[in-house]
Amino acid sequence: MGLYRRTLALPGVRALMLLIFFARIPISASGMILTLHVAVGLGHGYGAAGATGAVATLGIALGAPVMGRVVDRYGLRRMLLITTIGEATFWLVGPQLSYPVLLTAGFAGGLLVMPAMSIGRQAIAALVPAELRRTAYSMDSVSTELSFMVGPAVAVLLATQYSTATAMRAMAVGIATVGVALFVANPAVRSDEEQASATGQRPPRRTWLTPRMLAVLLIGAGAVFILAGTEVTIVAQLREQGDLSWTGVVMVVWAAGSAIGGLVYGALRRSVHQVALMAGLGLLTIPVGLAGLGWWVLALALLPAAVLCAPTIAATGEEIAKLAPVAARGEATGMQSSAFTLGSAAGAPLVGFVVDHSSPAWGFAVAGIGGVLVAAVAAVLITRQRARDTGESVPAADGQEASASAIS
Repeated sequence: MGLYRRTLALPGVRALMLLIFFARIPISASGMILTLHVAVGLGHGYGAAGATGAVATLGIALGAPVMGRVVDRYGLRRMLLITTIGEATFWLVGPQLSYPVLLTAGFAGGLLVMPAMSIGRQAIAALVPAELRRTAYSMDSVSTELSFMVGPAVAVLLATQYSTATAMRAMAVGIATVGVALFVANPAVRSDEEQASATGQRPPRRTWLTPRMLAVLLIGAGAVFILAGTEVTIVAQLREQGDLSWTGVVMVVWAAGSAIGGLVYGALRRSVHQVALMAGLGLLTIPVGLAGLGWWVLALALLPAAVLCAPTIAATGEEIAKLAPVAARGEATGMQSSAFTLGSAAGAPLVGFVVDHSSPAWGFAVAGIGGVLVAAVAAVLITRQRARDTGESVPAADGQEASASAIS
């Protein structure tokens, strides 16, 4: 645990981890609240709720890199001012909107979602030296797991014990509180050394959005594709077995396995290649559906794949911090958030469609196969990058040899 002690002893890290944990709770609750409001509060059913979620997801995917670019150019507080006011307004007026208007407003609300996850990853890159970032990003992944265990549960409690309109207004208060807290704390998104060395010139996107960077983003999307697909399939399998009431317990075991895996990964001295993590996560997910009847059997079958969830996510954050130039770090982490969002948006409906037309066992298989395919494509992209780098270095070497010959 020495690496964890060293990381937490760094100035500002403890406060950052605590602040980001609470900042992510409203985000983790938002999807559940919007679904319940449309399906139950407005009485339009789950299909309409899914459409609203899809529109909001599109807005989030498009807005995250834009907000990251705002951070790069104008600083964190300018972005927080825009997103806090915009997102809190959406949740405040949402209960008064009819479904067609809410559908449109959901896209605008998605564009203005506060990127708490990106803020956390940028701040870690600024506060933590490179040799400890694996540990810090692992803690961040575990913190995310805990946030997503708390947020949806609170959302369901507010919506069922009071009303979906009350839950939406509570979201507005939560977003405003988080935005003010982050604005006051103003966590650094660049280290002092990075600030001192900044030239003010932004590198062209083509110089850092390389095949290797695309591979990292693809792996992030693939990991969340598996998670979203697995979540849908868990519910379907437990319902088929007559164990639906045990869903919460199975989800907690699954999340706990991921958290344990994240803690172990953070304690490692050397990184595990992200392609290997992605492939392992996919391969271990494929056979989960073959587990026998019983909620506890399913929970145990999920554990091998679960322990690779947080490490895979953490590995992408570590790699983004390494590959993205300081002046474009906000946009790069925004792209990572978009990749996560798109992976979730693809995983849940695609795997859900498979489950509807076959069986839950095939849902796990499709989710896992999707992850393996992503790992294969990412490996090809990384190989292309290495080949291109090698090809570019050869002429340089030849040129140096020619110059040396001429001098001699």
